[in-house]
Amino acid sequence: MNRPPLSRGAAYAVLAALAAVVAAVPALIFAGAGGSGGRPGAGAPETPRSAAPAAAGGWVGAWSTSPAAAEPNTGHGYAGRSIRNVVHTTLAGSMARIHLSNLFGDRPLTVGHASLAVAAAPGSPAAAPGSMRSLTFGGRPAVTIPAGQATVSDPVRLTVEYAADLLVTTYSPVPSGPVTYHPHARQVSFLAQGDRVAERGGNAYTGRTPYWRYVTAVDVWSTEAQGAVVVVGDSLTDGVSATVGANRRWTDFLARRLRSEPGAPRYGVLNQGISGNRVLLGGVGSSPRNNPSALERFDRDVLSRAGVRAVVVELGVNDIMRRPRQTEPGRITEGLRQLVARAHARGLRVIGATLTPFGGRVGLGPDQELVRQGVNTEIRAGDVFDDVVDLDRALRDPANPQRLLPAYDCGDHLHPSDAGYRAMADALDLDTLKGRAAAEL
Repeated sequence: MNRPPLSRGAAYAVLAALAAVVAAVPALIFAGAGGSGGRPGAGAPETPRSAAPAAAGGWVGAWSTSPAAAEPNTGHGYAGRSIRNVVHTTLAGSMARIHLSNLFGDRPLTVGHASLAVAAAPGSPAAAPGSMRSLTFGGRPAVTIPAGQATVSDPVRLTVEYAADLLVTTYSPVPSGPVTYHPHARQVSFLAQGDRVAERGGNAYTGRTPYWRYVTAVDVWSTEAQGAVVVVGDSLTDGVSATVGANRRWTDFLARRLRSEPGAPRYGVLNQGISGNRVLLGGVGSSPRNNPSALERFDRDVLSRAGVRAVVVELGVNDIMRRPRQTEPGRITEGLRQLVARAHARGLRVIGATLTPFGGRVGLGPDQELVRQGVNTEIRAGDVFDDVVDLDRALRDPANPQRLLPAYDCGDHLHPSDAGYRAMADALDLDTLKGRAAAEL
C-alpha cells in the first residue's frame, strides 16, 4: 500500500522521537547497574534510587587531548612504573570514565591497574580523601590495548566538579613499546616506581614530567551540560606559551566564559590542539606517523568525542610555515572545507579562525604573508566555515598588522602570551556555537 511521503516537519518529529529513545537507553542501563558506590576503590557505580536523574543526563567530554606522537626513547614503555596524569575539567558530573590510547605503539599495551581520583589540591599528585576509584575495563582491572587502538574504561561513580584537577593513573607490568603521548601539556604530571596506582598520597610520585601519557579524554555523566565544543588546532590551541599549571590556554579562558556568561551554552571545552599541526600534511622529524594532519585525525580527535555539538577550527599557519610550504591559499582552504563537510555530515556547526600574524618570526617573509592574507580573505568571505572568529584582528598590532600586538606576544612573534590567549577566547561570539550546521556553504 502506497503512503504519501512525510512532510519535512513530520520527518523531523519522528527523528527527534527516535533520538530521545536512543538517548534514554544508556541512562536506563546505568540506572539498573549494581556496584560498590562511592567508597574509595569502588570500581562501578552504585544503583541510583531513581532512574529519573540519569534519564535526564548523558556522557559529555569534560577534558581531552590529542595523541600526538610516539615518545622518543621509550621502546620498552614504562614497565614497572606508575604514571599519574593531572588533567583539568571543564564540566561537572556524577560519574566519569577515561579513554586510553596506544595509537603510536608498535605492540600491545597492557595496563595492569588504573585509577581515577580528584587531586587534593591543584596540581598535586595526592588524591582528595574519599575520591580514589579503581577502574575496570569490561569488568576487569587489567586491559590490553592493541597497537594503534584505544579503549575506554567502565564508568565509576565520582563527584567531579567544574575546574577540578583529576588524577588519571596507569601501571604497566610488562614492556609495551613506544609510548603514545602529548608532549606540550603545559601541566606537570608525575611518575612513581612500582604499582602505586591506588596510593592516595603523593610522596611516592617523585618523578615530574611535562607530558600526558596514554590518557586522551575524560567524560562525565552530566545532567546539566548541553554538550561539548571541540577546538582543533595547532600550537596556539595547544597553548605552548601559556603559563605551566595555570590553565591559561585559550580553550581554558573559553571554558570560563561558557561557565560564567549569561545565556552561554553550557558546553564542555575539548582541546584537540597539536603543536606544529597542519591541515594537509602529517609527519614531523624522521617519523611520518607522528603529528598526523588534521585531515587524518579529524574523525578520531573531533567527531568521536562524547557529546560534541560544535567545532572550532584554528589551523593553517603551519601549512604556510613548515616545509614543504603551501604557496597557494586555495589548497589550504580546500582542506579546511573538507573538515567542514565531515562535521556537517554529523550535523555539527563549524566556526573557523582567521590565521594570526607571524611578522618578525625568523625564517618567514613577504611570500608567506601573502599566503596568510589569501587564506584569511577566503575565510572572511564566508564560504569556508559556518561562522568566523577573527583571531587575526583580535591579536594583531593596529600599528603593524602583520605582527602581534606586543602585549599579546610571548616574545617569539608567533605564540600569544597569557593575555593574548584571553583575547582569543574573548573574540569568539558564543552565540555562534549554538544551533546546527548550515545546510550548505
